[in-house]
Amino acid sequence: LIFAVMRLTKPTLFTNIPVTCEERDLPGNLFNQLMKDDPSTVKGAETLMLGEMLTLPQNFGNIFLGETFSSYISVHNDSNQIVKDILVKADLQTSSQRLNLSASSAAVAELKPDCCIDDVIHHEVKEIGTHILVCAVSYTTQTGEKMYFRKFFKFQVLKPLDVKTKFYNAETDEVFLEAQIQNITTSPMFMEKVSLEPSMMYNVAELNTVDTAGESESTFGARTYLQPMDTRQYLYCLKPKQEFAEKAGVIKGVTVIGKLDIVWKTNLGERGRLQTSQLQRMAPGYGDVRLSLETIPDTVNLEEPFDITCKITNCSERTMDLVLEMCNTNSIHWCGVSGRQLGKLHPSSSLHLALTLLSSVQGLQSVSGLRLTDTFLKRTYEYDDIAQVCVVSSEVKQ
Repeated sequence: LIFAVMRLTKPTLFTNIPVTCEERDLPGNLFNQLMKDDPSTVKGAETLMLGEMLTLPQNFGNIFLGETFSSYISVHNDSNQIVKDILVKADLQTSSQRLNLSASSAAVAELKPDCCIDDVIHHEVKEIGTHILVCAVSYTTQTGEKMYFRKFFKFQVLKPLDVKTKFYNAETDEVFLEAQIQNITTSPMFMEKVSLEPSMMYNVAELNTVDTAGESESTFGARTYLQPMDTRQYLYCLKPKQEFAEKAGVIKGVTVIGKLDIVWKTNLGERGRLQTSQLQRMAPGYGDVRLSLETIPDTVNLEEPFDITCKITNCSERTMDLVLEMCNTNSIHWCGVSGRQLGKLHPSSSLHLALTLLSSVQGLQSVSGLRLTDTFLKRTYEYDDIAQVCVVSSEVKQ
């Protein structure tokens, strides 16, 4: 028996190297005429390297993570005898596991001379590094002798994309994720889909489109091709679901955000898919008491009172008895009674507080000067630079 293995890949466009010269040079129009007569060139665009013909690959080629490896396996009886009980087995050995890729595990009863057994195997590559395709054949001759032989085909699986992520924590519970995706292959990619599958704690909003005349368009344009070594940034906004946002103790420490799902196509439509592992971020620490702003105006008048709404959350595991103090700064002046009792606040519970203040200085001013004191432990929590507000003259605003 003769054993043959061939990787199944799509053909590529034929490329030719154009050789030309000016008409006043010694060859004259000879080179240009040869290119026009060449059947592999595009008529009217002979100087372009890309032709209209397709060529089959002459070597094994590159295999990238996330693509589907396909191979054609053929066992041919090259003798003049009938062999029996032929069993063909194909395994793929990786650094961590051994996979059986054979379509059928049943043995073929007999194989006549000049006949063959064909099989096509497919496998979605999910590991980087060295892969070994182990093909084994066992059969029985006419004399009853059992024969067995193997062949090994070694190939490397390369990394197609370099993915880097950055997290940005907003003043609210929102989290912004920036994903930088770089094409580290030698050919352009068509980015079919780049999406974020959030964890059960978050809702996600994709920020990679803009509304133009009522239609949503990609920020990368109509053609989402990624050239070799080019990098593209994708942005997503994650917001905790209502049932988790109300529980202050849930989103603490390391939290799972979700995972990226990337689908691309290369050359003549070969499809690849890559999913990252679960992305995690270190949640910001709020201490025992968290103070956040719910509402605040963007622009206010100089020396005119304006209202803000604060949310105070008990992030500890004990009940607090809080007292609110308001300290004036050079530009911010609080209106109301300082040192008032807010009452008891149980763990993971919160309260909303409406406050009034005014600014005596124009420009972008920082809201500062709030103090919360826990009378049980005699501990004071200071809150400065809570937010910024733009203060303008009343004449400018009108």
